[in-house]
Amino acid sequence: MTRNPKIALQALLNPSNTGEPMSGADIILRVLSEQGVDTIFGYSGGAILPTYDAVFRFNEMHDKSPERQIKLVVPANEQAAGFMAAGYARASGKVGVFMVTSGPGATNAVTPIADCNGDSIPVVLICGQVPRAVIGTDAFQEAPVFNIMSACAKQVFLVTDPAKLEQTLRTAFEVARSGRPGPVVVDVPKDVQNWMGTYKGQGTLQFRGYSDRLRMVAEGARLDEDKRAGFFELLAQSKRPLLYVGGGVIAAGATSELRRFAERYGIPVVTTLMGLGAIPAKHELYLGMLGMHGAACANYAVEDCDFLIAVGARFDDRVAGGRPEAFAPSARHVAHIDIDEAEINKVKRAHWTHVGDARNALLSLMEHDSSEQAPSYWLDQVLELKRTYGMNYDRNSTAIQPQFVIERLSEMTGGRAIISTGVGQHQMWAAQFFDFVEPRSFLTSGSMGTMGFGLPAAIGAQFARPDALVIDIDGDGSIRMNVGEMETASTYGVPVKVLLLNNVGDGMIRQWQHLYYEGRLCVSDKTLHRKDFVMAARADGFDFACRVEAVSELDEKLKAFIEFDGPAFLEVMIDQNADVYPMVGPGQSYSTMITGPFIPCRTGREAEEKGAQRQQVADMF
Repeated sequence: MTRNPKIALQALLNPSNTGEPMSGADIILRVLSEQGVDTIFGYSGGAILPTYDAVFRFNEMHDKSPERQIKLVVPANEQAAGFMAAGYARASGKVGVFMVTSGPGATNAVTPIADCNGDSIPVVLICGQVPRAVIGTDAFQEAPVFNIMSACAKQVFLVTDPAKLEQTLRTAFEVARSGRPGPVVVDVPKDVQNWMGTYKGQGTLQFRGYSDRLRMVAEGARLDEDKRAGFFELLAQSKRPLLYVGGGVIAAGATSELRRFAERYGIPVVTTLMGLGAIPAKHELYLGMLGMHGAACANYAVEDCDFLIAVGARFDDRVAGGRPEAFAPSARHVAHIDIDEAEINKVKRAHWTHVGDARNALLSLMEHDSSEQAPSYWLDQVLELKRTYGMNYDRNSTAIQPQFVIERLSEMTGGRAIISTGVGQHQMWAAQFFDFVEPRSFLTSGSMGTMGFGLPAAIGAQFARPDALVIDIDGDGSIRMNVGEMETASTYGVPVKVLLLNNVGDGMIRQWQHLYYEGRLCVSDKTLHRKDFVMAARADGFDFACRVEAVSELDEKLKAFIEFDGPAFLEVMIDQNADVYPMVGPGQSYSTMITGPFIPCRTGREAEEKGAQRQQVADMF
């Protein structure tokens, strides 16, 4: 059936009218508008062209009401579109949306979908697909999107019944944001986009199993008195409790509840990479990030605690290592709160568990009439850990130390900036040395560890929060992956700041090769040293593009970089021999952590003596 543009435009003029005839593409735009979508990231192509045309017409009809228009941001490639949607979602808490064509457009989107799945980020991907009549015939730009994406998305829909297009799209948003958030893919054949139907304005698909699980979680969100009492019995038996906090706390909007909970019961806090910002970095109860490259004081606190309370965290291998039995070895009890039942007892056995979102769980626990407080000697011990084993680096070197760059950036911004990163050493230095004040201010690829994430994620975050200072801290290896997005930033006038820490190679791989492969630098130096990043930034339209090669230049150029009104690029040539410490080696426990030359390390004897001292003190109480 041929679409009538006049009828479609009339329908779009008044979104309150249901029952209007319109194309499938127009129905897609209507649902997006209904869901509060204000920005779409995507690259066009033949199979998705009807929907891109609907975006144009939708915005044309709302030219007198620009607040109702939907911005369309075109990146250099589809992978970057997905990372922009992810950055938008991570910075705002809303569902990010990206739209690509069939075949290579869809397969280019696999990595951001897998990335969002690993980090529980709510995005909706709308894919064009070849017409239904030729699906399965190896048609031009056909790819089995449902098969490919099913392995790495929260949910995938292939729309074969056009009458269910509207309900499918609405369901996609509901699934993406509910429960444990995640990416949802909607594959829409081209003939379904051109199909003429009616917009109903309501309705979702029915998923009995999924709906039942959500209902069970909602019904069990409030802990009964017996369950609360059981938790506080364990806390009463504990002399050294510790909160282990993950990204689930940020996803649940539970950061204020976490802080109140920690302060009320005097429990120290460590966070995962995804949990950074859940509690201000300078809070007296905060020890820092734990894990493979966590702060030594945080990891030693995990070694010392006798009651580990995991909230919105999943005991992944970068935290628990390859030997979960050696993680928190002194913990007599483990409590685990998570919205995903599949994470409970998956890696580490817990003695007290609750399936539910972090905010409701913490609020419910605080309703219990308890005056329990962690013993003061434990808090004194935590303060001593922070004083003795805090983060440090070579502060006397004449070469620019990357940690110093991050410290200065943190001080200049007061910790109030949205930081995105690529993946590698620069990612860990940003996590270790930037003092995050607020949640949703650290955007990084945690589970997938996807190089090239930082720049497009920063662009997406800037669209989500246009008044915020957004800085991509990147590495020379990582930024190459999506360096084409510098032009996207300047094309749209997005005032992102790109801080490139250039150590001329893949620093993290080089570090591993020095430690575990007898210094054989295979590929990690890239042998690609001809790239003039400053010249490239200028060619891509950056009016501010500078390089820093001496410590004496850093402060002045860093300040100008931050204050520049528009996209800005600053390359800092850092010490090529700077490494990331601490480091927990593969298959090792925190007790054998390598702290490097500038952070003290507890020796085996020292650890035994401290353990004996702790037991003596505990026996006194």
